[in-house]
Amino acid sequence: MIRKIVYSAICMVVLGCTGPSVPKVFTESKSLPKIYPDYTDVTIPINMAPLTFELDEEADEMIARYAVGDEEVVCEDKAQPDADDWRMLTEKAKGGAIAVDVYARHGDQWTRYKPFSIFVSPDSIDSYLSYRLIFPSFVSYEALSINQRCLENYDERVIYDNILCSFEKDGQCINCHNYQQYNPERMQFHARQNMGGTVIAYDGKTKKVNMRNDSILSAGVYPAWHPWLKLIVYSTNKTYQDFHTTHHNKIEVFDAQSDLIAYDIDKGEVTNLENDTTEMEVFPAWAPDGKTLYYCSAHYVKQDSTLSRTAEVVKRYKKIKYNIYKKSFDPETMTFGPRELVFAADSLNKSATLPRISPDGRYLMFAMAEFGVFHIWHHDADLWLLDLQSGEVRAATELNSPDTESYHSWSSNGRWVVFSSRRDDGTYTRPFFAHIDKDGHGSKPFELPQADPDYHRQFMKCYNIPEFMRGPVTIKPQEFADVLKGDGEPVKYVQRLTGHK
Repeated sequence: MIRKIVYSAICMVVLGCTGPSVPKVFTESKSLPKIYPDYTDVTIPINMAPLTFELDEEADEMIARYAVGDEEVVCEDKAQPDADDWRMLTEKAKGGAIAVDVYARHGDQWTRYKPFSIFVSPDSIDSYLSYRLIFPSFVSYEALSINQRCLENYDERVIYDNILCSFEKDGQCINCHNYQQYNPERMQFHARQNMGGTVIAYDGKTKKVNMRNDSILSAGVYPAWHPWLKLIVYSTNKTYQDFHTTHHNKIEVFDAQSDLIAYDIDKGEVTNLENDTTEMEVFPAWAPDGKTLYYCSAHYVKQDSTLSRTAEVVKRYKKIKYNIYKKSFDPETMTFGPRELVFAADSLNKSATLPRISPDGRYLMFAMAEFGVFHIWHHDADLWLLDLQSGEVRAATELNSPDTESYHSWSSNGRWVVFSSRRDDGTYTRPFFAHIDKDGHGSKPFELPQADPDYHRQFMKCYNIPEFMRGPVTIKPQEFADVLKGDGEPVKYVQRLTGHK
């Protein structure tokens, strides 16, 4: 396919002044226009940045018109409405829709495609999203950063850059940013390798923690911050990856061993929750009431005495299936109850990961694939939804695509989800958003809008771990680097955490 690439666009609010205009003579097409990104008939939040797009087929010229009532914005070459014009349209369309017409010229002939709608929900979305930007790990992992994007416009800034402390043979790997209740002033992220440690920022104070301890498997990895206590549950993992030469899943990331630990931020205490060598536990997630911890676990018993545990896991990796469990938690005594099975994915010969609970506590969204723990590299990975009231579980078919759907997060009002998808090209994960109604039904997902609609097809990095935030992180990247260059506070291992009053 040959696309005509135009690097400028003109948009005009039609109020009688000159500018791009809608063709008066054209033929009608019964087909929707082929546009990128595909924003046909999507539902967006009232405060989302302008949705820009371009015609995704060969044409000599394109005209696009956004209209609500007697107000319209007409764009030429690329549909890139001005922010003020867009805000005018969305406010007028609140609870309704923006009508979009697309015209394409081939030689002397104009064609008008079947019109489509952009539905504008009165449900707003959190104003910021953070994510890790990284090349596919079969290319490089050192040139990466944690970035934040204002969803109400196109502003993007770096939270922390991997190369601020070191690079190449003395490099770092940063990952797993997490917030307490969407609060950008209460966050944490990890740095591994040189100057590694866990960085925790809490209400203006930032510290580095060395979470390694002889009594736990490894430093904490995948985090889950309690809704109000200064308590973070992590998994501790011995993680490895293999690179395939011919398989369509290019990489397989797996755990050879993993546990769950809880870390008390103020006391610097850490403890194991179960410490069972036959269970590989990962991806903790709190219920919004702070009284239940969900997580995933795979039962694994070593069978071959001639192989190391890691070598045997590599040999059997397709047989490892993770189920979803939960533990009760008493915030007063800081004690966890026994585990309970929530969803047996292995009964379907599947593996479930990344449980995330909606803010109203009703729905649990998770990713499911044929096997394993790191579904971002599995092309068969889909999102599923479990109704915690009725027990009904289903594939979220309205959100899924023929390619990978993986890491997902709920907005603070529970009306939106964001997730990583490889649906565009099978290689790069990009953030997609969807509205979730009170009955758990999702709208057609739409891609993170950019000022230039062709941006993502020219941007050679993946978006990992999309997390909503109520506002921006204001700590400067160099401030985080200065903390990482210092010594980390050691943790103290205890049999169980002491209570908070």
